[in-house]
Amino acid sequence: MAILRLALQSLLNRRFTALLTLLSIALSVALLLGVERIRTEARASFANTLSGTDLIVGARSGPVQLMLYAVFRIGHATNNISWQSYQEIAAMPRVAWTVPMSLGDSHRGFPVLGTSTAYFDHYRYGRDKPLVLAKGERFADLYDAVLGAEVAAKLGYRLGDEIVIAHGAGDVSFTRHEDKPFRVVGILERTGTPVDRSVHVSLEAIEAIHLGWEGGAPMRGLEIDAERARRMDLTPKSITAVLVGLDSRIATFALQRRINEYPQEPLLAVLPGVALSELWSVIGLAENALLVVSAFVVLVGLIGMLTALLIGLEGRRRELAILRSLGARPAQILGLIIGEALLLTLIGMLTGVGLLVILFALGQPLIEAQLGLHLGLGLPKLREWLLLAAVLITGLLVGLVPGWRAYRMSLSTGLSLRL
Repeated sequence: MAILRLALQSLLNRRFTALLTLLSIALSVALLLGVERIRTEARASFANTLSGTDLIVGARSGPVQLMLYAVFRIGHATNNISWQSYQEIAAMPRVAWTVPMSLGDSHRGFPVLGTSTAYFDHYRYGRDKPLVLAKGERFADLYDAVLGAEVAAKLGYRLGDEIVIAHGAGDVSFTRHEDKPFRVVGILERTGTPVDRSVHVSLEAIEAIHLGWEGGAPMRGLEIDAERARRMDLTPKSITAVLVGLDSRIATFALQRRINEYPQEPLLAVLPGVALSELWSVIGLAENALLVVSAFVVLVGLIGMLTALLIGLEGRRRELAILRSLGARPAQILGLIIGEALLLTLIGMLTGVGLLVILFALGQPLIEAQLGLHLGLGLPKLREWLLLAAVLITGLLVGLVPGWRAYRMSLSTGLSLRL
């Protein structure tokens, strides 16, 4: 303790240099822990994009591709599922509910999802959280639309506004269903999932806007206006994917096998949790790269501390020599320098943690609104404690270098003049 008190007094005597070193360590530790916390929360948010669904069924392709277009609205399906096949799947034993989904259209760059009202009843995200309407109601009329929170916020839509759906999923489309505009009747609360970026309409509406279309373009002479479409048979011919919930999870694998071996057409049924893990293994390399970069930033901060201590030794030769002449042993000199490094690292870490808590407290509303991530302000988690321990041990090892140099200084070297 005496050595630590002496090390603290020594740092206070060189407070300007020590403060700069401490700030460098604090910022690097805040960055490291910030990246780790965001990485953890992003992974949890990714894994909780869909919950409560036992199977996702689509045309036979691959689990990752199916998850991308059915859950994240990215990419396109290799094929569709016939409506007859969907009805047979819905009627299979142990199937409690199904949510049909039809994709392929967009509105100003946002995907349009055709579905049924069962979507609002059974879609879950996070820890079994249901979809909640912030304003308005579900679609009831043929040309009603329910917007995700991000769609409404970015495009400035309110209840009662008219929107026009475009054919295709691109940001720019030259084929628009302008003859059948939709009316915004509901806006969902923010979920932090692809739901926020989706426009929701009924399956019948998807059929209605494509009446008289062939090959992705309207056919001349076959135009069908909005009112006439209401009186026609709008039963879907095909859909893109199906969310399936079972009354017993014990039957999940048996039903999955049965769907995968479906004789009428090639289908694929995947377990969302397994597919999400596989998808994260593909795209999760970036998080590890970012963590490595942050670790190198911390290392650079500690190397800055090493540089400051080594440079300071040249100006402290007489100070250390006087301590030696007063009876300080070489091991105590070593302990003094290591104590300074340890104090700088420890105080820098504590400052970094405090700085991170302040930044998260101030930025939490913005982060949650823009990214849907809830960053907890509690104590560091186990992995974060391990990172802090690694930083402290590294700081201690870095302090050994100038400590060893001070240890090797002799009394005569410290008191002699250098020309």
